[in-house]
Amino acid sequence: MQLNDGASAARVLADLMVSTRPRAEYADAFRPFAPLIGSWDLDVAWYDETGAVTRRTQGEWHFAWALDGRAVADVWITPSRVARATDGDGEWGLSIRIYDPELQAFRSTWMGPKAAFVMPFVARASGDTITLESQTASTRWEFTGITVDGFNWRNEDIDADGNVILRQTFVATRQP
Repeated sequence: MQLNDGASAARVLADLMVSTRPRAEYADAFRPFAPLIGSWDLDVAWYDETGAVTRRTQGEWHFAWALDGRAVADVWITPSRVARATDGDGEWGLSIRIYDPELQAFRSTWMGPKAAFVMPFVARASGDTITLESQTASTRWEFTGITVDGFNWRNEDIDADGNVILRQTFVATRQP
C-alpha cells in the first residue's frame, strides 16, 4: 500500500469535498444559501455584556457546495490571513449544513479547532434571513440582509431571563 503525500491527499480531499452545484433534488431546499456561495471579506466586531465593542478585526469567509452537492460547507477565518500579521492568531471555523426533509430545516454543525469547540444548530430561512438555533446552548446565529454583494451576521446568546446579549457581528462584502 502506497501512502499519498500531504499535497496529493489535500487535492483528493478538496476534489471530494467541494461540488460545483447542489444536486438537483436539493436545489430548492438550498436556495437560501445560494447567494452565500463564494468568498467574502468581513469586518468583525466583538461585544461585552453592555453591548460596547471590545475588539475589531478583519476576517474572511468562504462558502461552497459540498459532499456531492448534498451540503453547504463554509470556512471562516478571523482575523483574516492578511490581518494575522498585526492582529495575531485567531480561529478558523468549519460548518457543514445538510437539509433534513423531516424537519423542513437544515442541520448545521460548526467546529472551531483552536478551542476544540463543536456546536450543532438547526437552521431555518425566511426571506433574506437565515436563523440558526443552537441545540446545545442558548445561542442564536443569524444571517440578515443577504444579497449577492453582502450580508450581515450576528452571534447572540439568550440569558435565563430571555434577554438577548450580542456577542459578535460580521459585515460581509463579496470578494472581487
